[in-house]
Amino acid sequence: MDWRQMEVFKGIDLNDSFVLDWNYVNNRLCFELEASIWPESKYYVEPKLNEYTCYRKAILQFVNTVSVTGLKPKSAVMSSTDPDGSIDYGNIDTLQVVYGGFELTGDFGNIKISGGELRFEIHT
Repeated sequence: MDWRQMEVFKGIDLNDSFVLDWNYVNNRLCFELEASIWPESKYYVEPKLNEYTCYRKAILQFVNTVSVTGLKPKSAVMSSTDPDGSIDYGNIDTLQVVYGGFELTGDFGNIKISGGELRFEIHT
């Protein structure tokens, strides 16, 4: 199942969201995002001046994982610096729920996750 079919991502565009950081510790893979939020989402607010849409900080987590493969270290990923000085590591290109886990791709790697649960939270 593609992420677009998941209720938790209603009004969220992962392909337009920016990866700010990630880590994998104690069977928990965590991505810090600048999430692209659209009017269908209950978290949507009017975009700031010069913003394409509403962007808010968010956390995408995979908890209680059995294994995670394909994750690159940040030092191996090219970052971009925005005019305001903030740094990001691209977008989430794909996120799929597959039998027994998840698969996601982006500049951070081609990741395969066995087991675990997906959690997505917008900072309010």
